[in-house]
Amino acid sequence: MKIEIIKCLQDNYSYLIIDEKTQIACVVDPSEAAPIINFLNGKKITLKYILNTHHHFDHIGGNIELKKKYNSEVVGFKGDRDRIPKIDTLLDDNQIWKRDNFEAKIYHIPGHTKGHIAFHFFNEKKIFTGDTLFSLGCGRIFEGTYEQMFSSLNRIKELSGNTEIYCGHEYTLKNSDFCLANDSENTKLKEKIIKIKEKIKNNLPTLPTILSDELECNIFLKAKDVKSFSKLRDLKDNF
Repeated sequence: MKIEIIKCLQDNYSYLIIDEKTQIACVVDPSEAAPIINFLNGKKITLKYILNTHHHFDHIGGNIELKKKYNSEVVGFKGDRDRIPKIDTLLDDNQIWKRDNFEAKIYHIPGHTKGHIAFHFFNEKKIFTGDTLFSLGCGRIFEGTYEQMFSSLNRIKELSGNTEIYCGHEYTLKNSDFCLANDSENTKLKEKIIKIKEKIKNNLPTLPTILSDELECNIFLKAKDVKSFSKLRDLKDNF
């Protein structure tokens, strides 16, 4: 499995997951169609699947055009059947989605939205978390509750420490400022920030991140209970 990180809009990332044996691909959260089409032009890659983590426009904006051009299957959460354009396949929590050589476990992780899901490609130890878990951060709570977001993050925390995390936005540097302000003695965090700044200097994505790093450095994953998590989330909203 090869993953291509494609920049979209202002700070979004879409991800092309390519089976190098068959040249069949999925795209996760196509914010817009053009960058995906530009990447695929001239390549013998078949875009068969569009995987949506949630219904926000900056994650589904390319659905209609991509489906029309490539006749791709649109995949998303069953509770978002009326909010994800051109959806074909409805998924449920803990379901195993399997097509061709792709196999992922579905995690319903509400908080940012009611119908937010993650795609965990467990054989490859890669998870696509949309706007729930970011590198050194977590998503804003728009439709869900603090309790839901805290629970959703805890589900992700249970995965293997070497799991690669692919999230929806390049927010890492901004998130690092907040983490450092609230965890100023964290040596591991300071080391991670140096690496982040070097990547940004070289115009490289700061993603994927590794779960073990997040457990040590992401202030939201270090929250012991809903009360402390809620306080952090409120502070971040006004940071």
